[in-house]
Amino acid sequence: MPTLQFKGKNIIWNHHLAIPYHTLDDVQKLDFRADQGEGNLIIEGDNLLALKALLPQYAGKIKCVYIDPPYNTGNEGWVYNDNVNSPLLKDWLGKEVGKDDLTRHDKWLCMIIPRLKLLRDLLSDDGAIFISIDDNEQHSLRLIMDEVFGHENFIANVLWQKRTSPDSRKLLGDAHEFIVCYAKNSEIFAYLMNKLALNEEHKNNFKNPDNDPKGPWVSTDFTAQGYRPNQMYTIKTPSGKTFKPPEGRCWVQIETVYQRLVAEGRMWFGNDGNGIPRRKTYLNECSGSVPWTWWSNKEVGHNQEAKKEIIDIFESATAFETPKPTRLIKRIIEIASSEDSIILDSFAGSGTTMHAVMDLNKEDGGNRKCIMIQMTEATKADPKKNICKDITRERVKRAIEKNGYQSGFKYLKVGIPIDAESLLSGNLPTYRQFAKYVYYLCTGEIIADEKKIDEKTYFVGTFKKNAVYLVYTQDFDQLTRLALNLDIAEKVTKKHKGQKCIVYAPACFLEEEYLNENNIEFVGIPYNLFNKNGQ
Repeated sequence: MPTLQFKGKNIIWNHHLAIPYHTLDDVQKLDFRADQGEGNLIIEGDNLLALKALLPQYAGKIKCVYIDPPYNTGNEGWVYNDNVNSPLLKDWLGKEVGKDDLTRHDKWLCMIIPRLKLLRDLLSDDGAIFISIDDNEQHSLRLIMDEVFGHENFIANVLWQKRTSPDSRKLLGDAHEFIVCYAKNSEIFAYLMNKLALNEEHKNNFKNPDNDPKGPWVSTDFTAQGYRPNQMYTIKTPSGKTFKPPEGRCWVQIETVYQRLVAEGRMWFGNDGNGIPRRKTYLNECSGSVPWTWWSNKEVGHNQEAKKEIIDIFESATAFETPKPTRLIKRIIEIASSEDSIILDSFAGSGTTMHAVMDLNKEDGGNRKCIMIQMTEATKADPKKNICKDITRERVKRAIEKNGYQSGFKYLKVGIPIDAESLLSGNLPTYRQFAKYVYYLCTGEIIADEKKIDEKTYFVGTFKKNAVYLVYTQDFDQLTRLALNLDIAEKVTKKHKGQKCIVYAPACFLEEEYLNENNIEFVGIPYNLFNKNGQ
């Protein structure tokens, strides 16, 4: 398989593994009707850090990812900000990526790859990712997606008609963008992918010229490309005319199946009974239409529609420059999610994705949840700028109020890193935050029942035949005096007889012989913690 080479590739290819986990802290004053929208999260902060922070709770649970990353046009003013331990990449930090930057494509790839890898880890086995992109990086994205997701998991390269008239500023009018789609596992996704609900235009195609008692229908070609001997029979119409398959084609079904279709009245030979055979498909039996790769703006909206939505919500055309229409994101969610799925957007922008999720839930009674991540995009010139709070959050809040959605969200902020340096400096996560993280490191799984986490007894959870404990407190002075001692060990072994017990603690006051005899494994925090599972 061809691979793409670029500056920094060998440095960033596994950079996502070196990113420390961070806490996600609730900013309660920015929550909105959180009790009505449990599971809906708006996260403020660097999306690379936020995606890593989501792993302990959401790894393998996201059904649909949609992202709209920078297109790297040279006019967007995006900045490479990933703090990678490399002189080359450190030299890129804080510098705006413009058209005259000879390394802008390298920088874009170095930015997107760690995020794609984490997004893949978050996807469920039947999940899929949809990425909006244009000609600037579409070719690079396809090659990198082949490497990260596997070329066999490519689903489609959708063309979205984003405009209603040609762009006269270009040699050829720019009328479309791409939406690149890959699955975590294409075989599973293909089996579970949804058809599109029939709209009124599609329904109007169903007629009933012969007063068929089964109701309105449409007819489809009864021939298929190829040559299959048992599908090369002669068909005789009700008027007596005979037909053989056209050259290079055969009938869709074998003769016995064709005869059954005739007996059931499912074949159509034209008003005079003299036409080439066609098969009937009835409206009341049609579960929907199969999506294809041309999405017209009539079906899913266009840029002007998206801007009008922003104006309707914010009463300003400049609130956000490059929104996507809600109908476009709804189309993606319809195809790739079920009614209780979790949808993730890590380049949230104006918040269209959560708006679309809530709108679709209102339409079909679904209970989909949405997680959105957005940076503040503050700069030295504008240190108070906060896209996430002032645009992403505000758009969703206003959409809820405007459209009567019975939903809400929690507003989180990327907090402190959970690493040795932070722990030793006294910058500590809550017990629950640390417990979920420890469980994920220990088992490689997300904790099934967070309610069983017990700070008083230090119990975190079980995995197969193992019990996981965390001797920890958020108080630094108390933490320096905590240890796995005889009292804790006896309580642990009494509760989990015959099971292996893995105990994370700052220190251990027990002999190794005692630990072995009682099937206890001690993991020291903070240092030994970060050697587990290669994280």
